[in-house]
Amino acid sequence: MTNTTTKTETPSTEIVREGRYVAEVDVTLIETHGGWSPYLSLVDAEKIEAVSLALKRGDVATARVLGGRVYELREVTV
Repeated sequence: MTNTTTKTETPSTEIVREGRYVAEVDVTLIETHGGWSPYLSLVDAEKIEAVSLALKRGDVATARVLGGRVYELREVTV
C-alpha cells in the first residue's frame, strides 16, 4: 500500500503591519488533503516574523530586503 499525499503550492502575499509601516511578503501557501491546510513553510513563517521584527525596530531597509515591498502609512486629513 502506497501513501501518496497530494500537495498544492500557491503563491500568495501576506500583509505585515507594524505601527506606521506595512510590508507585503511573498510566500507560498501549501495545501494538502489534511486537516491543517493551507499552511506556510517554516522558511516563509520565519521570513514573516523577521519582517515584523524589523518593522517594529523601524529598520525599513532590512524589512525591504527580507520582504520586498514596504509602505509607510500616513493619515489623510480632509
